[in-house]
Amino acid sequence: MRLMLARASMALSLFLPVYFMVAALGVKFGLWTWQVGLMTMTLQFGLPLFGLALLLGLVALITSLVRKPRTGWRMALVGVLVPVVALGFLATVQLRSAGIPPIHDVATDIVDPPVFSTAVMSARQAVQANPVEAMTASMGSLKAYQGPAFAGIAGKTLGQVGHDAYPAVRPLTLAAAPAKVAAAAEAEAKAQGWKVVTSDPAAGVVEATAETFWFGFEDDVAVRIRPSATGGSVVDVRSTSRVGLSDLGANAKRIEAFLAGLKVRAAAG
Repeated sequence: MRLMLARASMALSLFLPVYFMVAALGVKFGLWTWQVGLMTMTLQFGLPLFGLALLLGLVALITSLVRKPRTGWRMALVGVLVPVVALGFLATVQLRSAGIPPIHDVATDIVDPPVFSTAVMSARQAVQANPVEAMTASMGSLKAYQGPAFAGIAGKTLGQVGHDAYPAVRPLTLAAAPAKVAAAAEAEAKAQGWKVVTSDPAAGVVEATAETFWFGFEDDVAVRIRPSATGGSVVDVRSTSRVGLSDLGANAKRIEAFLAGLKVRAAAG
């Protein structure tokens, strides 16, 4: 009986990673919606499964150690360690997200941010994506940020919240001419793994869609290149998630990585 309990504990714990991969990849490949994959399968059912696996593992481990012969304790230990590691990771993410503002739209220029084309806006509307709000809109006026939970940022604009949280997300000034930077921007977007939607070097515009590996969440990115006062170029980027309230800092990291790569690429070219 103790051996059967230990085996059941290990089997459940080893099943959990497969379950979560199926939940995430099912969204990515269109088998079900992100609400089903993330909200229902992952959060509603997945987290209780972790708790059940941990409880079963602890019971199996204790019962396998209290009496001789102590068989099955290694399997029971696996049954405990897998959910412990997973729950520890989730706790780390939760702690990290506590210091990240619940926004999903970040831009280098919050007064005059890059604008998405009609094609990108149509693609967003087709999937009922998050609305693209004005960077100068106050958080308290936005529908998604009503209620006491957002009282601390209600008086700030969307752009201010992003700039306060991500001081490295600022316009990039380069010595190269806009046409050269535009070509480098398209190349860097492809190097980042994004799908380029629009590339207009004459207008200094590059648009792309970035997709996450897990769940296949899509974020739209607009890159704008303008001549600088010194004869070089000024690059601005806006990255906006299609779904979700908080991006956990993903859009800011994406912009920072892109601008760092573009700086090197433009200098080398």
